[in-house]
Amino acid sequence: MVIFFYNVALVTALVAGSPWWLWRMATTQKYREGIWERLGRVPPGLRALVAAQQKAGNRLIWLHAVSVGEVLAVSRLVGEMDRAFPAQQVVISTTTRTGQMLAMERFGAERVFYCPLDLPWAVRAYLKALHPDLLILAETEFWPNLLQGCFRREIPVAVVNARISDRSWPRYQMLRRLWRPILGCLTRVLAQSEIDADRLRALGCRPDAVSVAGNLKFDVRAVQQAEVTRLLQPAALQLLVAGSTLEGEEAALLEAWPRLLQAHTGLAMVLAPRHPERFDGVASLLDRSSVPWVRRSAWKAIPPDPQNPLRPGEILLLDTIGELASVYSLATVAFIGGSLVPAGGHNPLEPAQFGVPIVMGPHYANFRAITDDLTAHDGIRFAAPEEFARVLVDLLTNRTQAKTMGDRARHVFEQQAGATGRSVEAIRQLVNRESPVTGLSGAIALQSRAK
Repeated sequence: MVIFFYNVALVTALVAGSPWWLWRMATTQKYREGIWERLGRVPPGLRALVAAQQKAGNRLIWLHAVSVGEVLAVSRLVGEMDRAFPAQQVVISTTTRTGQMLAMERFGAERVFYCPLDLPWAVRAYLKALHPDLLILAETEFWPNLLQGCFRREIPVAVVNARISDRSWPRYQMLRRLWRPILGCLTRVLAQSEIDADRLRALGCRPDAVSVAGNLKFDVRAVQQAEVTRLLQPAALQLLVAGSTLEGEEAALLEAWPRLLQAHTGLAMVLAPRHPERFDGVASLLDRSSVPWVRRSAWKAIPPDPQNPLRPGEILLLDTIGELASVYSLATVAFIGGSLVPAGGHNPLEPAQFGVPIVMGPHYANFRAITDDLTAHDGIRFAAPEEFARVLVDLLTNRTQAKTMGDRARHVFEQQAGATGRSVEAIRQLVNRESPVTGLSGAIALQSRAK
């Protein structure tokens, strides 16, 4: 009954919003990209891959990672699964265009596809074509039709890196009666923290299905040097790397820039906006600022001076996908975007792995467990907008303090590693199951026994 009303509401919303969606598709490339895949047309290349695997007697695991953050989080997990389960082909779906691009780069285009919209016919087409033995969801991608389709086919569903953020927790609580019958059918849920585990149980996940595996992002390391990192290495400069910035934060950085240069004349900045559709807007902002700057994409056509790629006071606009994590290795100080504005922050672990001192604004609810851990070890600094420039200046001028803080951040990163191994072991138990109790009927049976 819940699914029926959900589908009625979903179709009603799609019909009511169709003029807007049609206009966006007509005017914006990213809304057109992959639209037929999202509506249920399985790509021919994916069909061919599945057919070849079935002919070889291999089974298939479907892993869904929404966007760039989730793709990065599962990068090491996918590699470990490839090694641990040679008889299983892992295929990866994403929702966003940027996630799709990064996943193709990381895992190979032949096994990456757009996740279907949560429409009954679209979900049915993919489940029929893929015949997955296991569906793995990254974080909290709970789509009712996709889950119900798996439950009906007795396909076990596991959730890795599961979390319920502070911001989304009240919304889940309000709808917990709707979520309970769906989440109660999940086969295995690997939470990031005890808080996440408690919240997931409260929403209806079976207590025996939930365990804490840790955060996969603590295991993610920049496995290879990006081209831009190689180009920047000869620069005898200190670098402020501002990553995953959102609207309003670039303006704050430019406002603070003269004060930072006054404190340290040999400073340059790498500025990496979070969303590619904002690259041109940020470029216009830089044009109006009169600060010398260059686009990273321009270096693809005309490489910079090998000895002096950036001059003191210059800003590099990192308008590429997938290079930021590697660039953090060169940072003197890192600013994590999405935190000066009320957006919940982004992941501070990427610079932490390199022992880089980290600065965030006051909004970090999306990564509270990580930031709390870094705070407990004095491995991060927080700054309200009015303190932003002063905190950055302090770390740029007091290098001993900054290095000590960066070392503490790296210690936290290394201390928390291991979630990938625990996740692989849990997945192994599902892959090697002999007489599984899975799907809707299995979950109901388990719930009945618990009573």
